[in-house]
Amino acid sequence: MVFDYDLFVIGGGSGGVRAARVAAQGGAKVALAEESRYGGTCVIRGCVPKKLMVFASEFPDAIAEAQAYGWEVTQGAFNWQAFHAKLDAELDRLEGVYRGILGNNGVETFDMRARLIDPHTVELADGVRKSARHILIATGGRPVKPDLPGANHALVSDDIFHLDRLPKSILIIGGGYIACEFACILNGLGVEVTQFYRGAQILRGFDGEARGLVSDEMIQSGINLHLGTNIAEMTEVEGGYRVVATNGSEASFEKVMFATGRAPNTRDLGLEAAGVAVGRKGEVVVDAYSQTSVPSIYAIGDVTDRVNLTPVAIREGMAFVETVFNGNPTPVDHDLIPTAIFTQPEMGTVGMSEEEARERGPVEIYATSFKPMRESFAGRATRVLMKLVVCAETRRVLGCHIVAPGAGEMIQLAGIAVKMGATKEDFDRTVAVHPTMSEEIVTMKAPVRTA
Repeated sequence: MVFDYDLFVIGGGSGGVRAARVAAQGGAKVALAEESRYGGTCVIRGCVPKKLMVFASEFPDAIAEAQAYGWEVTQGAFNWQAFHAKLDAELDRLEGVYRGILGNNGVETFDMRARLIDPHTVELADGVRKSARHILIATGGRPVKPDLPGANHALVSDDIFHLDRLPKSILIIGGGYIACEFACILNGLGVEVTQFYRGAQILRGFDGEARGLVSDEMIQSGINLHLGTNIAEMTEVEGGYRVVATNGSEASFEKVMFATGRAPNTRDLGLEAAGVAVGRKGEVVVDAYSQTSVPSIYAIGDVTDRVNLTPVAIREGMAFVETVFNGNPTPVDHDLIPTAIFTQPEMGTVGMSEEEARERGPVEIYATSFKPMRESFAGRATRVLMKLVVCAETRRVLGCHIVAPGAGEMIQLAGIAVKMGATKEDFDRTVAVHPTMSEEIVTMKAPVRTA
């Protein structure tokens, strides 16, 4: 059978674009369909605009520090409209870069939705059908709202980037990294932030000591964090929304935002018609090579709900091309992935949490929490954490957890050592860089506890 393309990619996010580009560079005839904006969640409504907002939100503290260091500076008002206009322009530029990457490598693009018809056919929104030897699903995920009265009025993370103006107050529901990051961002931009989380501590699944410090610092910065609390209902009132909490309390907020989870974008993709198996949460089920239950159809990124991070989707896209087009079967390595949470302060983490490691066998915990030189001199109470989780038998560092300004930058480098299987003694043999916060990672000699 003669196909229109060797590869048809559905989804123009980071993973889909990378797979399309690399396959095309190798000589494959490739097409890609994207119904929204090129760049996907990361570039358009995730990592990039969020990080730029993080930068913007850090300036009040920077100005206060400058004053403490002798600079005669004053803080003016934050101009959301000016920032937002520049942000939009930057996202437009980046989308153009993504379009250029595809065009320059000969990938044919369709600015419309595509859905599966059968194992080798997709149908575009205009009714045109295209055939391909291989189809790659890279449609990502979307934020979801809970089913409760009034939830239809609330914002999700995507909406924050499109606000005409910043609200005076906001309630954020959720305790994951998206909820916590936006709580810190909006707090830094001058919004009165309240956060509800139904669990006992935010950032479930991360190291307990590290997330405890992040929680403490968020409260110290002025975020009104309520743990063990959820929203029962919300009603529209003049100037905002009246919210009833599960503990019986009531309060009004100008805006309410749900950051309570994301779902794979698999609705109306034609998966059932094509015979592609999906999981309980709607995710596309794949094997170690990103192949679905249909041999000609693969899936990568958040739509598979494995490790929902942009660099992981890109790695999965590269592994897919190696497997399918380069004759080199390459499973995706999801082990020991470093990641950062851009709260204030940031958390960087790689490997096992203390709680997870304790369940695997005897461990030694090396940790120190202190006021760093910069903040201490400025008279601030901010604390940081440096922590290593070490296997008591092999001496291998099983986990590294950092809560500090710049933790994301630090954990990228620490992640190399942990991925290579470095032992505590390897860390000890490394000479400290002084004076830095991160030098504590290689100067902790005695465990603070064992288990």
